[in-house]
Amino acid sequence: MKEAEYYHALDGRRVMCDLCPHHCVVSDGHRGRCRSRVCLGGKLYSEAYGRPCALAIDPIEKKPLAWFHPGTECLSVACTGCNLSCRNCQNHDISQAAPADVASEQLSPRDLVGLARRYRQNQIAYTYTEPLTWIEYMRDTARLAHEAGMANILVSAGYVCHQPLADLLPYLDAANIDLKSFSDTIYNKVSGASLQPVLDTLQAIRQAGVWLEITHLLIPTINDDPRQTRLMCQWLFDNGFADVPLHITRFFPQYRLNGIPPTPIDTMQNARRIALEVGMRRVKLGNV
Repeated sequence: MKEAEYYHALDGRRVMCDLCPHHCVVSDGHRGRCRSRVCLGGKLYSEAYGRPCALAIDPIEKKPLAWFHPGTECLSVACTGCNLSCRNCQNHDISQAAPADVASEQLSPRDLVGLARRYRQNQIAYTYTEPLTWIEYMRDTARLAHEAGMANILVSAGYVCHQPLADLLPYLDAANIDLKSFSDTIYNKVSGASLQPVLDTLQAIRQAGVWLEITHLLIPTINDDPRQTRLMCQWLFDNGFADVPLHITRFFPQYRLNGIPPTPIDTMQNARRIALEVGMRRVKLGNV
């Protein structure tokens, strides 16, 4: 474990985490909503630090990134933990688990960069779960990766406070952010989060000059209303994201939404038409 950053002490050996908008108040011996940050003796620790639970070599397109180093590979890494509780999570066995509940490796940031070099990978993707919940491990690794001439890729839901993100941005080369809906009600119902912090993250990444692509999973009866699609795309266009690639991806039943059928192809194509009509210039359909 490593003492976490982005928290402050409260009375009675409790702490408040300042990493994400949940601002969890964590009592001694307990964890925050992400399950990977634990309070011990009045201090907050990242229990996931140096304990990756998933390692793989992936095509860059799987992140998905379509216009960042296409045709290349990356070393993908994940630790347990997520500060969202998405009912459709495809990696719920590691995202909705504490580090002690999942088999993991012991790899320091230097070890991880060395592993990427050993397998001739020039890019590391922090992915599968929510990398921002193990931000200390990601940032320490990303710093060493840059020193070794490697690129860093963040795959995230973007639910984070301003300062932690600002500290991470200098070490990022590309990001894919999952914009789950353009409705606070849907964000809360399906993911236990809210919309505005994600919009703030998108703007901060773009303004920092980090290559950005956006994923929007279209779930039947949940967020497939064409009016919501138009509102989302209009906001993106009005706020300078017209040239940011938008991946509209197809839903398949899983986890707690396994009773909902796959997204109809006609719905996918209609969403793409709306995005193009509004002025988005790089719109791809995924999972079709």
